[in-house]
Amino acid sequence: MTHPLGTQPAHRHTPLSAEEKARSEANFAPFVAQQLVANGRFRVSADTPEMVELFQAVARRVGEMLGRPVVSYANGRYMVITFGQEEASDSPAEASAQHRSDRQASSM
Repeated sequence: MTHPLGTQPAHRHTPLSAEEKARSEANFAPFVAQQLVANGRFRVSADTPEMVELFQAVARRVGEMLGRPVVSYANGRYMVITFGQEEASDSPAEASAQHRSDRQASSM
């Protein structure tokens, strides 16, 4: 198939299967956790809703792995995953409730 001079064919995206999503989340989480601990943040290209969803799930998993609030921000081209604000609390129950609240906020 020929294309007019100077044009490229449109990129066709094949969605990930459920198994691929699960494997991706499981495999990315340890790497992202390592980057957060070392650098305080992780940035990745996430230019499709599917990739944003995948890395939001990774961020939730990393927060659970590290036992710290983790948040993610996306702008349509990139996603940044970083530690959320930790507030001092009087009891472990309050800390746990705050952690759940931060995880829910990061998924929005």
